[in-house]
Amino acid sequence: MAGDAELKLLGWWAPGVSPYVLRAQMALAVKGLSYEYLPEDRWSKSDLLVASNPVYKKVPVLIHDGRPVCESLHIVEYLDDAPGLAGNGTSILPADPYSHAVARFWAAYVNDKEERGGKVEETLSGLRHLEAALAECSKGEVEAPFFGGGSIGFLDIALGCYLPWFEAVGRLAGLGPIIDPARTPKLAAWAERFSVAKPIQQQAWGRQAGGVHHYGALSKVEHRGHRQLIKDLVVPLWQKK
Repeated sequence: MAGDAELKLLGWWAPGVSPYVLRAQMALAVKGLSYEYLPEDRWSKSDLLVASNPVYKKVPVLIHDGRPVCESLHIVEYLDDAPGLAGNGTSILPADPYSHAVARFWAAYVNDKEERGGKVEETLSGLRHLEAALAECSKGEVEAPFFGGGSIGFLDIALGCYLPWFEAVGRLAGLGPIIDPARTPKLAAWAERFSVAKPIQQQAWGRQAGGVHHYGALSKVEHRGHRQLIKDLVVPLWQKK
């Protein structure tokens, strides 16, 4: 629990739709922190959002005792570093400086790849790099279950927030699994473990609940006659030519 600290999270009106809001929610769940969720209308931004994030006017924004923290990766780091937010005592970032730097490097890599998009070859290459990073970030443990070693860490959350979207997009566009066991077996096994981890499942963000929710959200777009638009945008990114 957050103790006497007041935590608010500004996110989309439909929780779980934005991977970046989901990233902040995952970190809060892993830390065991309670918070108030304040839904925002994407097309009609509240005065609180504009005042809290005047530069980008985007969610997520974490407000801790009246002070705003913007951008999802910064929020995850803040939750781990801020005094008075011990929660359940879980550390998200490694204590070792080198492991800390490596985790931040790969998290920035994931963020950059997903925000910019790219060609099919670049996307597949990125997943192969993350396959190798899983071994590098596991602190030398044999078959460590997560990027953070024996427990969910910074890079797990940075990448894990995209899993429901990967599944929903793959199903809607008929592409099959984005993280393919045939191409990246260790990464696929990690995705399964992450999806059923207790703090993730408790918040209904696991494979069964999260995937269905995102599939349903994207299906609404399909029913509005935009299925071809989704395919035009998604297939060039995810389908191997």
